Amino acid sequence: MRKIVQFIKESYAELRKVVWPSKEDVVSSVKVVLISTVIFAAVLGLVDVLLLLGVQAIF
Repeated sequence: MRKIVQFIKESYAELRKVVWPSKEDVVSSVKVVLISTVIFAAVLGLVDVLLLLGVQAIF
């Protein structure tokens, strides 16, 4: 039981050392991830369509 209490205390102490990002940083990062995801999905969709058209043209 003593080790569990020590672990919780140490975990709490480490969490107090963390430098949490600001709201602006989080929003900016989310925008980058969403835009990157949409662009990546569009490129993969285009490649898929082109490959499908190529395979249909061959067969």
